[in-house]
Amino acid sequence: MARDTWFETVAFAQQRAKKRLPKSVYSSLLAASEKGITVADNVEAFGELGFAPHVIGAIEKRDLSTTVMGQDISLPVVISPTGVQAVHPDGEIAVARAAAARGTAMGLSSFASKPIEDVVAANPKTFFQVYWLGGRDAIAARVERAREAGAVGLIATTDWSFAHGRDWGSPKIPEHMDLRTTVRMLPEGLTRPRWFLQWAKTMRPPDLRVPNQATRGEPGPPFFAAYGEWMATPPPTWEDIAWLRELWDGPFMLKGVMRVDDAKRAVDAGVSTISVSNHGGNNLDGTPASIRALPAIADAVGDQIEVLLDGGVRRGSDVVKALALGARAVMIGRAYLWGLAAEGQAGVENVLDILRSGIDSAMMGLGCASVHDLVPGDVVVPPGFTRALGVPPEGGDQ
Repeated sequence: MARDTWFETVAFAQQRAKKRLPKSVYSSLLAASEKGITVADNVEAFGELGFAPHVIGAIEKRDLSTTVMGQDISLPVVISPTGVQAVHPDGEIAVARAAAARGTAMGLSSFASKPIEDVVAANPKTFFQVYWLGGRDAIAARVERAREAGAVGLIATTDWSFAHGRDWGSPKIPEHMDLRTTVRMLPEGLTRPRWFLQWAKTMRPPDLRVPNQATRGEPGPPFFAAYGEWMATPPPTWEDIAWLRELWDGPFMLKGVMRVDDAKRAVDAGVSTISVSNHGGNNLDGTPASIRALPAIADAVGDQIEVLLDGGVRRGSDVVKALALGARAVMIGRAYLWGLAAEGQAGVENVLDILRSGIDSAMMGLGCASVHDLVPGDVVVPPGFTRALGVPPEGGDQ
């Protein structure tokens, strides 16, 4: 009898990923920093929001399509860039194919395990993400490579604070997957035989190099070498963001905005899109959930640039809540990585199907014909829920 590979919620995808992956690999997907306050709030905050459904007036067919960064997408969910997706041999290629099959766009990390050229070939709707790493000349070279590869948008992520400590312990990820390391980690791999055999068929261990940090055709530095260089690079200024935006003349997203004043500075710097994001709780712990910061930012700049939300999305109803509070679309990270770990490309497609179904159901209950019809009144927001960060007190200075 064939094994049933379908799962009905993202929670089941997570459970399956946990059973399939070695402990250290699964732990790297949980990530988060310090006590995990922010990563927990990202998820739990959605549960504090309710809906105001109609009893009559459901629309027979609902339109979930929208546009993000100039790309038509079939549902308001975009793949967020995440580094080294070595939980499956096909990695970012499988994710790109799944996103293309479900009609949406792919964000590709500069710390990805697959070259941008291969990912764009799998999904032409690819946005390339850059960190401020190595100075302007090195960044310009990576941007030019992305342009030549056919990337249709650029994402600049600047909110990382290099917080490493975790109260539950950090996963032990090797710097190099050489023969000695492979032998040392073999016992852990053998505890998950299906995962082990999947990699054994490729005749090579997971590659922890980042090819998009190098010239096309080169293997790229090991992940931790690139990470170390990133840590040693002075953080960018708003002038640097304006320079990068000028360098890239297409759609440009600044990812990691949590404050109204930063959102306004992003508009001044010429970005076309921002993502309200706290890096999935993988950053400065104690930062509020991104959904709490969304309404104030959308009110401030939503009529000037596209506003997306990233963080804590696990259900289609979460997507609808974000759209009602001002987001054009959401970006997902852990959800699709769990799907990738569970079933490869089919698992990512499964996650996107779950979200599509949940969006459609919520819109039916709200009586909305299009995702563009969603308004704040569709959501019940409890007192004290929102966080208007970077807004001066009445009568005060910015």
